[in-house]
Amino acid sequence: MKKIILLSLLSISLFSSETLTLQESVAKVLQNYPDVKTFKLKIKQSEASYDSAFSAYLPEINLQAQYNVTQTFVFPVNGSFNTLDDSGWNAGVNLKQKVWDFSKTSSKVSASRVDKEISELSLKELQSLLSFKVKTLYELMVVQSQAIEVRKKDLQTKEAYYEQSLALVKQGLKTEADANRFLSSVYVAKDNLSIAVTSYKKAKRSLSLYMNEEITDEVLLEDAFLRREFDTDIDTQKEVLEANYNLQIESKNIEKNLLLHKSAKAAHYGSIDVVASYNHIDTLNAYDSKLAGITLNIPLYSGGRVSAEAQRAQIGAQISQEQKNSRELALKEELSNLLLDIQRYNKTVAAKQAQLSAAKSTKDVLDGRYREGLSTYIEVLDATSLVLNAELGLLEAYYSRALSIDRIDYLKGKI
Repeated sequence: MKKIILLSLLSISLFSSETLTLQESVAKVLQNYPDVKTFKLKIKQSEASYDSAFSAYLPEINLQAQYNVTQTFVFPVNGSFNTLDDSGWNAGVNLKQKVWDFSKTSSKVSASRVDKEISELSLKELQSLLSFKVKTLYELMVVQSQAIEVRKKDLQTKEAYYEQSLALVKQGLKTEADANRFLSSVYVAKDNLSIAVTSYKKAKRSLSLYMNEEITDEVLLEDAFLRREFDTDIDTQKEVLEANYNLQIESKNIEKNLLLHKSAKAAHYGSIDVVASYNHIDTLNAYDSKLAGITLNIPLYSGGRVSAEAQRAQIGAQISQEQKNSRELALKEELSNLLLDIQRYNKTVAAKQAQLSAAKSTKDVLDGRYREGLSTYIEVLDATSLVLNAELGLLEAYYSRALSIDRIDYLKGKI
């Protein structure tokens, strides 16, 4: 009967536990994180700026009206001028259509389009960065949850050693020093377990805040990706330089500033506009006034404003180019270090695996020798520590390698 109840409880706990996958975590963060919503609003803002710049292509129509309670009118009478104060009003419609401005408007419109593209790339860059942060928190949860299990087993082992030593003391085969030493190791194991639990809770809390959703204690995590390896055969540097969002943003900034420079230079040449108007005037006499024609506006002197704007845009393009060069160098340096780290972690993983296998074999031998009185408690504790350090070291190596791989994925713009 007890077995049936136990199996039922186990089945209920398994069905009640849900697996929180890494992709689900990333998706929830990208959906709920405030900065993502902010960048989406910035895209809409850029679209509005583009519409504003594009409106310069369209005709400008104004309706105007004026009423004067009193106005002085001058008119000739018999060779002399007389004046008369009277009321008057006029109303009309004016139209202005830009015909050609030497690419000033078209360059501004293109710059606004590029600015919108920059906003879209900035959103993708933020999403990639958030994905990287979520991966680090998720992997930290996986590592700490496994570290908790290792610490629990270590505590159980040392508690068993302590109980065994007490029994051997009663039999007169061991001294109180043996029992006290094992008891001390139990306290240390409890403290280390508490540290691992706290670290896990911190990572879980941080991920919950990012997701804007509480993560239950019963949640299950996938851990296969923690042991994934990196493909060193591909040309990683080329892929990073082609796909990195920050480099693409810098390229777009160069393009944008060049267009603004072109627009500012075109302002020197003025513009050609079509103008038309229709007005009804009712003063001393009532009549209609019509106008249709072409105007040419050429700025002769503006206090150096036009030249200063052109120079500012040109310098902005040069700054963007240097920033792109600097970022490219930084990317190459970071990527080179990450690839070297991955190679080192691969060797560390292999070494820790061999060390763990050897430590477990040594521990098994010493456990038997201790029970026979052929080994001391110091040798047993040393062997236990070797197994513990190898297991934790292997987890740390897996985690460090995964972080380096995640960082490379971020540099590639992957989500």
